[in-house]
Amino acid sequence: MEQVMDQIVHISALNHFFITMLILITMVLVSRTVVAGTKYSSILIIVVFGLAMGYLLVKSQMATPGLAEFPMVVLASKTTVIALIASFFVGGQEIKKIFCKEDLKVDDIMIPSKDETILGTNSTQIFFLIRAFFILIGIQTTHSLIVGVQGDSVLGKSYMLLAYLSIVLAIIFIDNKAKIASKQVYIRKGFVEMVAILGILMLSLKIASMVKPFIALPQIFFAMLISAGLGMIFSNWKFGPTLNALLFAGIPVVLAGSFLVGGSRMADAFKIAGVKNVMIYGFSGQVFWMFSGLAILIFLCKSNNVRNLAPGMAGALSHSGLTGACTGGDLGEKAASRAPIMINIPFFGHVFVFSILAASAERGSIIVAWTLPLICVGLAIVVFSIGTLRKADGDDGQEVKGLMQFAFGWQVVAVFGSFTMLNVAGMPLEQVSIAVSSALSHFGLFAAVQGGMFGGTAAGLIAFIFAMPFLVHPLVFGMFGKAAENEGKMSTKIVLGLTIAGSIGVIYSLLTI
Repeated sequence: MEQVMDQIVHISALNHFFITMLILITMVLVSRTVVAGTKYSSILIIVVFGLAMGYLLVKSQMATPGLAEFPMVVLASKTTVIALIASFFVGGQEIKKIFCKEDLKVDDIMIPSKDETILGTNSTQIFFLIRAFFILIGIQTTHSLIVGVQGDSVLGKSYMLLAYLSIVLAIIFIDNKAKIASKQVYIRKGFVEMVAILGILMLSLKIASMVKPFIALPQIFFAMLISAGLGMIFSNWKFGPTLNALLFAGIPVVLAGSFLVGGSRMADAFKIAGVKNVMIYGFSGQVFWMFSGLAILIFLCKSNNVRNLAPGMAGALSHSGLTGACTGGDLGEKAASRAPIMINIPFFGHVFVFSILAASAERGSIIVAWTLPLICVGLAIVVFSIGTLRKADGDDGQEVKGLMQFAFGWQVVAVFGSFTMLNVAGMPLEQVSIAVSSALSHFGLFAAVQGGMFGGTAAGLIAFIFAMPFLVHPLVFGMFGKAAENEGKMSTKIVLGLTIAGSIGVIYSLLTI
């Protein structure tokens, strides 16, 4: 009887595997179809689609809040670190090239097919998308098996089967229409990249566990350091199928899963005390921090071009949606190459961010004596970056240097400014953590909160609260899309108006706590 039950569990796991694959991949493909032929990012459609579908699954009684009936979707939503490791690695490569003035012009080992299979998506991109799903699930289940935490999942008994299936499919699932210089080398590169990502996951978790008694830094911080460091060492590494797939579709797939889970909690979340205030700051903060940052870049830095604005703000806020749009190539090649650099640089400052937040979490309130000096330092760096960018005059190296300075400084101001304002205004730190991560769409804070840094309640709510301010993203991506169509120039009047509107919203949210 027990053997029969085990077989049923394995069959159920396979059903969940393929159902989840179809749900997430079709969600991304439909989103790309909707924006096909425009400069807009598919991320904004994924937001609306994911939240609506998650809500409808619960409303139709197909699932309960949290999507316990769809454990594979939940698993996919927790693969944030895996998707970001690829971006961190590329960021390390680009940083090395800039600081060492390397100009490594190498032939691509793979030239993608240009045949459009589905409106807005060519055949190679479809393979990237499906392979990204296999990679995320394969590495996550393998990591769980090695670490020994698979017992916490409904599908735990089937993790070995899922890991094998996912990894094998990820290795062999390569577009036959793409031009590959050496197929054997390309396949081996993909396997090496998967092993490397798995190794980074395990090592970063080990280090995080070792330093936890002294400082509660999340796993994602160490994953960033290790992967960026490897990127600097292997700055001439030509991407294999694993990195190509994760850079193109890793973040969209993770966000699709996260928004599904978040949408499922939509109805219940509003019943929790204090969520209204969290939501108000999430929406108003999203507008304020994004457009006030853009205002600085446009009016003070004289850098009104998508090649600067998109990666600059992606790094300055560690903005998951904008990062996905940049690395996916939605906002141009320059933005795609600069975004990994910009998201890496602020993460080096996260040793201060997470150190102070960890100490504050233990105390139960933000340590203002530590945050205020850092806010001042952040502002000083932003002021310094203004001078650098104003002198850039289109020079690529100077622009990147100035954007790195701006991203680092503005991130410090945004994170510590938000935590300080909200906590001093009277919002509990647990709710503050959710409000700030959602207001900035900050994937580092999202991963930390999701991992339980600020308690179980915050971890349970973060998927929904994080997703809701993404409803502002049609406006955000609309602005970037319009700018891309206007030779990279963004409307200054609208940016100024939204900055003022965001400021009013933030003030209102603080007064109503």
